[in-house]
Amino acid sequence: MRMIGQHVYLVDDDDAVRVSLSRMLQYLGYTVESYSSPEAFLEHSLPIAPAVLLLDMRMPQMNGLALQQELLRLGRNTPIVFISGESQTQEIIDALKGGAIDFLLKPFNMEDLVQAIHRAMARSREQLSAFRDAIDVQRGYESLTPRERQVCKLVVKGLMNKEIAEQFDCSLKTVKVHRARVMEKMGVTSLLELADKIRALPEHSL
Repeated sequence: MRMIGQHVYLVDDDDAVRVSLSRMLQYLGYTVESYSSPEAFLEHSLPIAPAVLLLDMRMPQMNGLALQQELLRLGRNTPIVFISGESQTQEIIDALKGGAIDFLLKPFNMEDLVQAIHRAMARSREQLSAFRDAIDVQRGYESLTPRERQVCKLVVKGLMNKEIAEQFDCSLKTVKVHRARVMEKMGVTSLLELADKIRALPEHSL
């Protein structure tokens, strides 16, 4: 099965490891980009989701943990699978606490590596889907008129149509029209869906 559109970014200072893993993953159908250091990865790569970062732990200058922390600081959440020839228990714990999908010790079983990559790729697809959903919600909210936004906020707070009409000194029919447009533009069919989407918006958007 070809892994069309799925990217693996490999960071390892060992030339032989980069070549062998790249060949194996390309054979499986992944698009592979390899880097000899975390610094090179940070300078030249901006991962395209769905993607996985296959990351060595021990490298001459910046190590794998330092790269993981730097990516978190930058808000880049590409799922990581660590690979390492030798690591201390605390390093493994820190990597997993930082969100790594798995930590494999060299020499590792290729089947274990492929399974770890599959899990990480599934996480990346989930992240991509959630990001797209968030964009759709943001666009829907931005398409509301100022009055529709006001009605939307009051509806989410639990106010009835009659109460909203009294607050805006308008007819019940007008409120119903605004409410229907809000539901349509936000792509929802229930108040629960609407409330969930509004709560997911950044505070500065409201």
